[in-house]
Amino acid sequence: MIQALRGTRDILPEEVGYWQLIEATVRETLGRAVYQEIRLPIFEQTALFERGIGEATDVVGKEMYTFSSRGDKSITLRPEGTAGVVRAFIQNKLHAQGGVQRLWYTGPMFRYERPQAGRQRQFHQVGLELLGCDAPRADAEVIALATDILQRLGLKNLELDINSVGNGADRAQYRAALINYLEPYQNDLDEDSKDRLMRNPLRILDSKDPRTQEIAQNAPKITEHLSLESKKHFDTVLNLLSNLNIKYQINHCLVRGLDYYTHTAFEIKSDDLGAQATVCGGGRYDGLVKELGGPETQAVGWAIGMERLVLLLQQLKSNPVIAPELYIVSRGEAAEAQGLILAQKLRNAGFAVELDLSGSAFGKQFKRADRSGAVACLVLGDAEAESKSVNLKWLASGEQQAIAQSDLLGMSQELKVKIAGLKKP
Repeated sequence: MIQALRGTRDILPEEVGYWQLIEATVRETLGRAVYQEIRLPIFEQTALFERGIGEATDVVGKEMYTFSSRGDKSITLRPEGTAGVVRAFIQNKLHAQGGVQRLWYTGPMFRYERPQAGRQRQFHQVGLELLGCDAPRADAEVIALATDILQRLGLKNLELDINSVGNGADRAQYRAALINYLEPYQNDLDEDSKDRLMRNPLRILDSKDPRTQEIAQNAPKITEHLSLESKKHFDTVLNLLSNLNIKYQINHCLVRGLDYYTHTAFEIKSDDLGAQATVCGGGRYDGLVKELGGPETQAVGWAIGMERLVLLLQQLKSNPVIAPELYIVSRGEAAEAQGLILAQKLRNAGFAVELDLSGSAFGKQFKRADRSGAVACLVLGDAEAESKSVNLKWLASGEQQAIAQSDLLGMSQELKVKIAGLKKP
């Protein structure tokens, strides 16, 4: 039997309801903030990620799915969404429209990692990018929108970690100070951190190794190496978050894993799973558009991991499976033909209708109707088919009434009101 590749998984109908709930919440929340959806290719030229994310990062160095096309061009399955959005912004000259571009996206990403709960090699993200504004208000807006989405989905135990990684000059100065601090501990660092010491020392602060974390606790703080301009930006963002009643804590070890970040970096975590997990991460990346060949354009954004968010929702709420409102039970050639016609007419009138196609005995069909979660059942047998009527049965109370099929659609508004009142929450 051919099976799905390691690190990929099927999202079955019993789980899809959670995904649809997330997508609908994102679409509604960002739509109210006038963000527009953008849909991007799943693979891009490898150079886009090497230049955008940074060759010294783990993503580029270890995790990308890269292959050669027939034309011997190096192609990579996208490991994240921001670089692709920026490429589209430049290529399609969205910057020529002037003003601020507010964009959001969703879809699969690909990284070669050890699969675990909430983390797959093909994983999914929803993200937003706000391009064309350097104001601290933009940072606060995107953080507020991420918080809104997570809270509307029912997450309560949220924690915002935030830091500033300054501008390019700030980072260069801090990089030198960090290397100077870490070099005496070089033999005590984990192997990955030893490799990062000269290539990408800021990533050492993000290590999960206990001994390296202990060393990093006493490392110089990047906030101590910020220019006055960078410090002012960061302080303003913090004040704006306080004004929005969004609680935060400054995490001096938070640098995010990609080279393009400048100024604000943040993560939103939840401990609803029992152990704290990052569900949203992002920050400002003022130099990326220019680095990829576009005009100097400031930008800020974030991404939410869908798999991890689904795990949280499965812990917090019952499955939001779409149940039918009406379930049609029919038996007999004429009744089954009329049942199909009736199902289509009711669907076109705005009802969610499931038609039992089994042709089995009425008793078995009634049991399936009960299990379906439907509010009411429409029953057609030989007698109903002959008289062109239908028996309407309210499943919770058992109340029944015979109705002419021609009258059923005429009373659709009355039916909708009653169904809405009887639906299970």
